[in-house]
Amino acid sequence: MRIETERLILREMTPDDYADLYAVLADSDIMQHYPYTFDEERVRGWIAKNMERYQIFGFGLWAVVLKETGEMIGDCGLTMQLIGGQIKPEIGYHIRGDKQGKGYAKEAAIAVRDWTFNNTPFNVIYSYMKYTNEPSCKTAMAYGCKQVDEFEDQINEITKVYAITRDEWKALK
Repeated sequence: MRIETERLILREMTPDDYADLYAVLADSDIMQHYPYTFDEERVRGWIAKNMERYQIFGFGLWAVVLKETGEMIGDCGLTMQLIGGQIKPEIGYHIRGDKQGKGYAKEAAIAVRDWTFNNTPFNVIYSYMKYTNEPSCKTAMAYGCKQVDEFEDQINEITKVYAITRDEWKALK
């Protein structure tokens, strides 16, 4: 699987992506809204879990790579997540700190959104995050989502849920 945008390539992760992904997931500033910062074992597990998702579902979180340099700067993709008690398709994204604020998460999420509606039967795509994660909220809105729910939970205290429907996506085109 490979998706290309103007500035990015999204591709399946491999164990060779460990060091680049560690720079993202082990960064406490980037992961401040996540339940924990990743250590070596969790990063390796993250890659393995996504490689398993590719085999089972045909999708997962993909490596986000800059076309210009070939460097991996994060991940973005589609996973099945438990959101408000139901399993739903969710676009997630993590971008390395020095590459944030340049529109890469938005560009990658739009590519994943388009891929999802073109290649899966899902009629709604979600993104969810801790209520304090304003950058993630802004990225969800930037790829076309609206807030559709907010609920209390043990992990995030309060979780915000954003979504875009297939019909809303078609209207964007």
